[in-house]
Amino acid sequence: MITPPAAPVVVLDHPLVQHKLTRLRQASTSTAGFRRLTREISLLMAYEATRDLPLEAVEIETPLEHMEGRLLSGKKLCLVSILRAGNGILDGMLDLLPAARVGHIGLFRDPETLEPVEYYMKLPEDIDARFCIVVDPMLATGHSASAAIDRLKRAGVRQLVFVCLLAAPEGVAFLSAAHPDVKVITCSIDRELDSHGYIRPGLGDAGDRLFGTK
Repeated sequence: MITPPAAPVVVLDHPLVQHKLTRLRQASTSTAGFRRLTREISLLMAYEATRDLPLEAVEIETPLEHMEGRLLSGKKLCLVSILRAGNGILDGMLDLLPAARVGHIGLFRDPETLEPVEYYMKLPEDIDARFCIVVDPMLATGHSASAAIDRLKRAGVRQLVFVCLLAAPEGVAFLSAAHPDVKVITCSIDRELDSHGYIRPGLGDAGDRLFGTK
C-alpha cells in the first residue's frame, strides 16, 4: 500500500508575524490587546492563504492611459470559523476579504476523550463551489480540525486550507494523516501537547483570552 504524501505545512516566519505572536503569547497581554493582535496576525495569514488564487487579465483605464491589469479569476471564497475561538481570526480576515461568504461550525472538545462534539453548523448554500479557508487559533490534537474538514468535504468542498495561530506536532500529524490534501498554514509549531491537550508553550486558551472568559 502506498502512503499518500502529507500535505504541506507552511510556517509564517515573517518578522512582523513572529513579533506579534510573541506579544500574543504573553500572559500580561490584555483581552483588548489579544483581540487586536489576533486581528493583525489574521490579516497577514490571509495574505498567505490566498497566495495561489488564480488571476485573469483585464483591460482597464488608469487616469493616464490604457493598460492590462489582473483581477481574481472569479474564485469564490468562504471563510469557515470553528466556533468559538475561530471568530477571532475570522474578523481580521474579513477586513481583507470583505466579499467572502462565512460559514460556522460549532465543535467542543469532550474533556475526557478529547474528541470533538458538534453542536452547530451553518454554511452557504453554494459551499461546494467555493474555496474555503478554515480558521481556528489552535491545532492541538487535530481532532476538531479534522472533524470540521470532514463535514466540509461531505458538503462538497473540494479546495480548502486550514489556518491557525499555533500548532502542536501531534495535531499536524493527525490532520495530515486524515486529510493529506489539506495545506496547513500556521505561525508556529510548538513543542508538544500536555496531558490536558493544551499546546506547550502555547498561549493559553485562545477563546478565553479573546472573550475575557475562563
